[in-house]
Amino acid sequence: MKRLLTLLFLVTFQLHAQNSKPNIVFILADDLGIGDLGSYKQQKISTPNLDKLAASGMRFTQFYAGTSVCAPSRSALLTGQHTGHTHIRGNKEIEPEGQEPLADSIRTIAMILQEQGYSTGAFGKWGLGMAGSSGDPNRKGFDEFFGYNCQRQSHRYYPTHLWYNNQRVELKGNDLSKKAVYAPALIQEQTLAFIDRNKEQPFFLFVPTVLPHAELAGPEDEFYKKYEHAFEEKAHHGNDYGPKATIAGYASVEKPRATYAAMVSRMDHYVGEIIDKLDRLGLLENTIIIFSSDNGAHREGGADPDFFNSTAGFRGYKRDLYEGGIRTPLLVSWKGHIPAGTTTEHIGAFWDILPTVQDLTKHGIREQTDGISLLPSLLNQGKQQKHKHLYWEFHEDGGRQAVRYKNYKLIKFRVKDPENSYYELYDLKRDPQETKPVQNTKLAKKMLKLIEEQHSESEIFPLLKKNTQ
Repeated sequence: MKRLLTLLFLVTFQLHAQNSKPNIVFILADDLGIGDLGSYKQQKISTPNLDKLAASGMRFTQFYAGTSVCAPSRSALLTGQHTGHTHIRGNKEIEPEGQEPLADSIRTIAMILQEQGYSTGAFGKWGLGMAGSSGDPNRKGFDEFFGYNCQRQSHRYYPTHLWYNNQRVELKGNDLSKKAVYAPALIQEQTLAFIDRNKEQPFFLFVPTVLPHAELAGPEDEFYKKYEHAFEEKAHHGNDYGPKATIAGYASVEKPRATYAAMVSRMDHYVGEIIDKLDRLGLLENTIIIFSSDNGAHREGGADPDFFNSTAGFRGYKRDLYEGGIRTPLLVSWKGHIPAGTTTEHIGAFWDILPTVQDLTKHGIREQTDGISLLPSLLNQGKQQKHKHLYWEFHEDGGRQAVRYKNYKLIKFRVKDPENSYYELYDLKRDPQETKPVQNTKLAKKMLKLIEEQHSESEIFPLLKKNTQ
């Protein structure tokens, strides 16, 4: 009888585990290049935890960010719409603190999961609406937010304050003249605490870490000491903490290469702590972990992506629509569900995450999205649908648009000045570095037509001149 009861308990437990909603952890690095991880052939920076994550699940080699700069890329991720449709198309600053907010009508991944009974938390950098606005993270599906609300404020790693929901949290000793509290460490503490508080119920943990965005700064601890004497260095002179410090400035750094490497390794360590926490709590088999970056490698504050081959050989950086600006790492792990050590060349983008989450949680209502669920690829079940094309916009530097169609990519430049606009067409299969433009007028016309069709003009973020002008 005792053995029968034990067997019934085990069967009931297994059925409950199979039917329970999986936890979702999405970790989003800030300005991390695709070549900055060991699993994407980084040679100079150690990323053992992310390499282990890659080995435990699936690594994507042709995955793309929403665009090549912070806020619109994150908007594409959370709304499932590319930058020709998503609400936020650029980095539009609002004083005294914040960016253009997501509108009341905009739905996000977090809102969808919240409606399904998930506890939701975001820890890191927001940049999609200040506290109290329509884009406040608490109004966009997050029960709990801790970190930088404003991405301009996040240029400083020793900021005067952070935000807990709509409450401003002063960081004692940080006043732009003195450095006492390292914000990423404090944010990491709250991230781990969220897991502890929600271990008994399904949760969505969004970790848009500010690392390794400039400024280049951090404690001179074991992460820094690992690289302190590893490279030849040239000091970077910036906007230092003190009476002339500005909020959005980047401080001077004596050893920028060592500091950048230390920041990437610190981020990797934080990822390891999250995974270890899930493991200790027995949550790994019911948690899908996703890691990516919001755009390509940056060259700000003394960063040297060429030295580290941060773009993995691709042309371009942050703010470019070349591959180096938008191709990003994507690692997805789910113990017992996603085959370990797998690599896929499936072409996907940020707007695929929302429909993937919907399929994962069996959410019945289809949201308006430009994305395609990645679940068939991840679980190796069923036929994976493919994109007919991918589309991006970038609203600075005269405006740029790009479309990928099959193996080809067309980039249109000076979009805001139609009389002087021009395009470049590349065959990514033969020329992934985008060094040899292709001359194919018929194909170019087809792709220019796709660009025209995919762009929906925005009053807040206008890209094209009105027809009446």
